[in-house]
This record gives sequence, structure tokens and C-alpha cells, in this order.
Amino acid sequence: MAEQRDGAEQGGGGQRGGEQRGAPDGTESHDPAFPQAYLDFMRTGWADAETARTPVTQAPHYAKRRAALSAAFPGETLVIPTGGERVRANDTDFPFRPGSDFAYLTGDHTPDAVLILRPSGSGHDATLYALPPTPRDSDAFFRHRAGELWVGPRASLREKADELGVDTAALADLPAALGDCAPGRTRVLRDLDAAVDRQVRPAAAERDRELARVLAELRLVKDEWEIGQLQAAVDATVRGFEDVARVLPADRPVSERLLEGVFGLRARHDGNGVGYSSIVGAGAHATILHWIRNDGRTAPGGLLLMDMGVEGEYLYTADVTRVLPVSGTFSPLQRQVYEIVQRSQEAGIAAIRPGVAFDHVHQSCMRVLAEGLRDLGVLPVSVDEAMDPTSQVYRRWSLHGFGHMLGIDVHDCAQARKERYREGELAEGYVLTVEPGLYFQPEDELVPAELRGIGVRIEDDVLVTTDGARILSAGLPRTADDVESWLAAQREAGPRLPDLG
Repeated sequence: MAEQRDGAEQGGGGQRGGEQRGAPDGTESHDPAFPQAYLDFMRTGWADAETARTPVTQAPHYAKRRAALSAAFPGETLVIPTGGERVRANDTDFPFRPGSDFAYLTGDHTPDAVLILRPSGSGHDATLYALPPTPRDSDAFFRHRAGELWVGPRASLREKADELGVDTAALADLPAALGDCAPGRTRVLRDLDAAVDRQVRPAAAERDRELARVLAELRLVKDEWEIGQLQAAVDATVRGFEDVARVLPADRPVSERLLEGVFGLRARHDGNGVGYSSIVGAGAHATILHWIRNDGRTAPGGLLLMDMGVEGEYLYTADVTRVLPVSGTFSPLQRQVYEIVQRSQEAGIAAIRPGVAFDHVHQSCMRVLAEGLRDLGVLPVSVDEAMDPTSQVYRRWSLHGFGHMLGIDVHDCAQARKERYREGELAEGYVLTVEPGLYFQPEDELVPAELRGIGVRIEDDVLVTTDGARILSAGLPRTADDVESWLAAQREAGPRLPDLG
């Protein structure tokens, strides 16, 4: 990337929430002393370009979500920031990813913006405070980190309002707007923008936590547009798994990072990128639940576990796991472990329907795993004893629950109350993963040597429908026989690039 020779950053969460970079005037040690003639020349001759925008098709969905949030807090001011860019190292930032609740309510993906809902009549008026384009006759346009000559054109406030269907105001007006908020009648989504947190002191921390909870619970049920976004992300993920299978050699080692990169190409081409750090675990690395170093190599005869998902244009992400036999076929023991996990997943998916307890799905999966551990000769007690809440010794080899909510976050709706989530019931429109697994650590002396280093997880993304469940990721095989046939077909088809059109 080009070296950024920037001056002071524009106002926003990135700067307002952290420290000013460089000297007090905004310059940095590597900035040259530009001659005045150059500065004068650069401030002239630029045309302002503003185009008519039509509302995005999902704008009515954003409006409905804001209305639902408004109804939950009548007469109160609600402040929802998106957050700012985060420093990766020195003067380089991580790619910006908007705050999930903010994006859910507005569709805006620019850093530092803040949504304020103010009581008005029987509801609320919504205003999106955002950074407007930098003036073309100022140094900010060509010298500053937020200037368009560095980061590209930014939509005007009018364009943003037309496109997203929400009133807008300049970010510079935000301090005055926040200063007018009465603490006892204002709730803030905290820990996203330090400047907002400082300016609007909490009247009681529980009030702000309730705002986060309500937003999480509103996001539990996905509307038709969200389901379409999730399906698109899943479909891209299926293509990514196919891409990886087509370059996976059967007879020689290949690096986990190569496979991670192949999937990442698909994710970046067909979406924003990956929805979370890809897990590519060859051999014993598959027993490490969140293995993301991906610095190992596959081995002929071994297994390869891949937990990967594409994040789509509007941030909805897939989350899928498959285990492949590198040589093309499972060994008898590998197949036995794989089929235990696959039966467990089938039991969980079969249990899903509206009104079913989240825990019932968990127990359905876990009992099959416990029975499989018994059949492997590993379980030290009976299945019923192992399943007893006071025991749960089977979890030494299963470790995690059956799944989690999925949506605009990979672990979606995490702030929801337990009674609406893990201790609650499923409802139509929920999207969740079903991902049981068995993991036999290489150093586990309580299992036979031939099991050590085997890790299997099968994960699919499932929509709760009116009378059951629909597997969004059905485009990938799940049974051992189908996995072997699919892998052979992908290898026969050969490597491919994403559509170059």
C-alpha cells in the first residue's frame, strides 16, 4: 500500500475514541514540509460531484427495525454508535467493520457514525450523524487520513439519506446533540465509541445493558431479507468449500494456509471476506476447537477439518464445518467417529421446530455422542450416568454445545437473556448452527492410541420454519459416503477461479 502522508484525522469514533495520532497539529514524523505553492495548487480545480440516489431495497426493513426499537423504549432517547477504525500497527488500521446493531438499524457501513432516536409524538425521530465529504478546497481532502484522495469518495449526507431512508446530519453536530440528552431518559449502546461514552454519562448501567439486550432479542427472528442474505452467504461458502476440495491433493502434503487462502479468495470475491478467522485443521489440529494459526500441513491418510464462512455484502455470515478424508476415503475408525457425529447432528436437526426448547436440541445431539463414545469403549460410565447434569463426563470429548444463533454476527444475539436464548424456546425465523463434534486429544491417555488426534465436527446453518427446519447449507454433503463421492467429483472437475466477469 502507498505510504499515507496525512495530517489531522477528521472527527469520528476512531479519533474521538482513542488518541490523536502524530503531533498535535495532526502531522506525523514522515510527513514532508510541502511548499506553499503546492498546497495552494492542490486546493483548487476540484469539482464537487453529488448524484441522485434511490433507496436501497432493504431500506423499509431498516425502518421497521427502528420502529420496533422505538416501541420498546417510549419517551427515551437512544444512542447507537457504530465505532471507529482500530489500529493494527502504528499508522495502519484493520479493515473497518461497522457495529452490528448499528448496521442492523441503518445499513450504513462508514466508520464513526452515530444513530440517535429522539422521542417525537408517539414514537421517535431517527437521525444518522455521519462524516460528510471533505471540502475540496481544504487540506483535509488531499492530506488527511479521512480525505477522499486517500480513501475514495464518500457519500454526501443527502445521498446517504436518500439511499438509506433516514435523516442525516454532520458528525460535527454530534457533540451538541449528545449534550442535549437528559441522562435519566437516555440509553447508550456502550463500549463502541469512547467519546460518546464519556459525553453521555450512564444514569444506571443496567439501563444501557437493557438496550443491548432488547437489540439482541429483536435480532433473534430474521426477516425475509435477512434470510436471503444468509442464504447468499451460505451459497458462497459452498462454492468456497468446493474450491478448496479441488486443490486438495490426495497423495502429498499441502499447507493449511494455502487452503485457507483459497477459501479467502472466494470469500473476498463473493462477499466482504470471511465472517470469522477460518479454522483449517489437519490431523491433530482438528482437535483444537479454535485453531486459527493454520500453520500445519495435511497428510495422506489423515483428516482435514475446515470451519469457514463467507460474510456477505451486508455483513450476514455463514458458518459451516466439514471434515474431509485427505486420501479420498475414510479409514474404518475415521468413518466410525464421523458417523457418530453425523448421527448426532441428524438428531439435533430433527428436533428443531418452533416451540422446542433450545436445550432439547442440545440434549438430542449429546445423547447420540455419549452413545457413540460408549460404542467406542471410551465412556467410563453408562450413557444415562454420563448425561446426568451432575456428571457430564462425556463432555471431555465433545467440549462444546450443539450450536448458536447465526446472523449479522457469527455468534449472533449474544446479549439476549438466557430465557430468550439458551434457556428458551426456538421460534420461526431463528437461524442457528447445528455443530456437534468429537475431539480426541493427542495426549489423552484415557482413549485408545488409535483414536488420539482425531477431531470431527459437522456444522450446518439451519432456519427454523413453520413446521420444522430447513438446512441452508444443504449444498454440501454430510454423510460419509456422500463426502467421499463429492470430494472425488470436485477433484475430477479440477481447480477454478471465481467468475472473472
